[in-house]
Amino acid sequence: MIFEIEVANKRIAVQLENKKHIRHCYLRVLKEDLIQIRANKYFDIYDAHELLNRKKDWIEKSIRQLEKKRINDDEFLYLGQVEKLVDYKIKDIDKFYKKEIEKHIYPLIEKHSKNMNLFPTSIRFRKNKRTWGSCNYKNGLNFNYLLMKYPIHIMEYIVIHELAHIKHKNHSKKFWDLVEKYCPNYKFIEKEFKTLL
Repeated sequence: MIFEIEVANKRIAVQLENKKHIRHCYLRVLKEDLIQIRANKYFDIYDAHELLNRKKDWIEKSIRQLEKKRINDDEFLYLGQVEKLVDYKIKDIDKFYKKEIEKHIYPLIEKHSKNMNLFPTSIRFRKNKRTWGSCNYKNGLNFNYLLMKYPIHIMEYIVIHELAHIKHKNHSKKFWDLVEKYCPNYKFIEKEFKTLL
């Protein structure tokens, strides 16, 4: 079911999906003009309106954040800054990011590998939707080349995080203690990164 509401003097479409297996209600702002509600089969349009009214401030804030992140078709994000495609003569943004990340990430890996005394067996780059880095059981590291969109200190944190996985293959206290030793403000960086995504 799709219906419309008004938020900050704008008409916003609301997509209500009822599923049998869902126990809880999930509210997401997908785009500046589209909200999704996923809930159980008993959750109706009246419940949806009540939820939207209750979450009005959060919805407005989420829409504002999306508007800030929006970039034009002739622009792209590069190390946290909005740049013009034409200035870099870019035809394929993925190829550009993949080439650029090697220039920036290898020095970071070299620096922190020596500091931490943890050395990867291989380094690969790929485009992922959900993960920004990973460490396999052979201690090979993978990095998402879309990290090129974000400030360099975020890339540096991801490098330290994945190098720490060479020693600890989990997110135990020992793992986080190791991360914190080489990146004392990692909690702040994680929060900052979430706001940029």
